Amino acid sequence: MASNALRSFGVAAVFPSLLSSSKSKFTNSLSLPNTHANASSRFAMSAEWMPGQPRPPHLDGSAPGDFGFDPLGLGSVPENLERFKESELIHCRWAMLAVPGILLPEALGLGNWVKAQEWAAIPGGQATYLGNPVPWGTLPTILVIEFLAISFVEHQRSMEKDPEKKKYPGGAFDPLGYSKDPVKLKEYKIKEIKNGRLALLAFVGFCVQQSAYPGTGPLENLATHLADPWHNNIGDVLIPRAISP
Repeated sequence: MASNALRSFGVAAVFPSLLSSSKSKFTNSLSLPNTHANASSRFAMSAEWMPGQPRPPHLDGSAPGDFGFDPLGLGSVPENLERFKESELIHCRWAMLAVPGILLPEALGLGNWVKAQEWAAIPGGQATYLGNPVPWGTLPTILVIEFLAISFVEHQRSMEKDPEKKKYPGGAFDPLGYSKDPVKLKEYKIKEIKNGRLALLAFVGFCVQQSAYPGTGPLENLATHLADPWHNNIGDVLIPRAISP
């Protein structure tokens, strides 16, 4: 028993970064002498996204999806941090709507998101949604409707002073009652922010692929890539562009 503890302490002394994750079983089970208390507390407060790096003091792990990631210290001001949390969550929700909205019409053979707006550049063009004509299909009309609708919703949300209710209003926005169980609600918040961040990365990927392959959608590009991965990839397009005179 003593030899096992000695070996564990030796590993901690020589390779502290291996044990620095706050999720580490070694950190939770290892009992270090009082002389090494500072080192032990440093291990426990390490950032989960990068083992061995200290967790920023303004990120205490209480927020959903908080893994200690803020290398630029953008959230060091409390007011800014709260605003960033809200903004990230709203952008995540938009991205989770945008990604299926891009993929599903292309999967159903109703065109891709790149060509969906071409009607606006054609005189007398007709806007469509899932293959059906939009009754008020002029670009100025659509922009006015979107502006008024989003302005109203954002104004109503900005009137809420409670930061939690502003991010998670509940009520009519929770018709299935997922927020009634506090334990489940905490789990759902983490799942939402994780899936939202994945959707944000996916949307950025769609934008990048569009710049590399104009006029094609993500599913078409995926099929082309799978058919010949070595020659149909983003590096095969961007690298020649970068080195061409």
